[in-house]
Amino acid sequence: MSAPPRVLTVAGSDSGGGAGIQADLKTMLALGTHGMSVVTAVTAQNSRGVQGAWELPAEAVRAQYRSVVDDIGVQAVKTGMLASAELVETVAELLAATDAPAVVDPVGVSKHGDPLLAASALDSVRTRLLPAATVATPNLDEVAQLTGVRVESEQDLRRAADAVLAYGPRWVLIKGGHLAGDAVDLLTDGSEEHWLRAPRHDNRHTHGTGCTLASAVACGLAKGQSVPEAVTAAKEYVTGAIAAGFALGAGIGPVDHGWRLRGQAAG
Repeated sequence: MSAPPRVLTVAGSDSGGGAGIQADLKTMLALGTHGMSVVTAVTAQNSRGVQGAWELPAEAVRAQYRSVVDDIGVQAVKTGMLASAELVETVAELLAATDAPAVVDPVGVSKHGDPLLAASALDSVRTRLLPAATVATPNLDEVAQLTGVRVESEQDLRRAADAVLAYGPRWVLIKGGHLAGDAVDLLTDGSEEHWLRAPRHDNRHTHGTGCTLASAVACGLAKGQSVPEAVTAAKEYVTGAIAAGFALGAGIGPVDHGWRLRGQAAG
């Protein structure tokens, strides 16, 4: 049997299983790809927040990446929590030398507001990581952190996209999930625009949404889809995962990465 499309996540571990490497690998399995991982940091994390985080040495990150890419190969790479300027620059260098599309989720803070990226690393994200991205997927807080642009309404999404594109990614997906009303995202390369809308589900259990969306985009690209096709399919998948999100622990539960599989089993 031939192997499924191969997708590599370069991100932090979430011990609670809702976000990070764990969410990425669940998404990749659910979407019919073979997920592989480079762990950049280990977090002590649960439904209530991040209690601790320890980044791995750049040498360990580089060794994991080369081990996978040089032997198995990849058809798409997704990045998440990179923590420090050294790790951002290490991963940016690796991406630039890899002939595969890269989805960059510029993770700055957790769902609970815990910082996951050192302030000193922001310039490296702007100047090294974003230029290596096929698609960058910042949320509104990350847009403000990287560009200073604050999005108050849907009309501001275009200005936010322009500000991120100025740093060099080929496409940017501005995630408007924090705005009121429908969940509206803007995907653009500066000339083409795609507005993606989905009903907002009244469900507080949304831990891992950003990781899941970026991983789903990477899965689509690994399958040979265009960026708009991959992002549209990813939006549909994550909307269903949010709708099926479930309570876990005493805080914010995760989205359900296996919602389609559960639906098929029930049917």
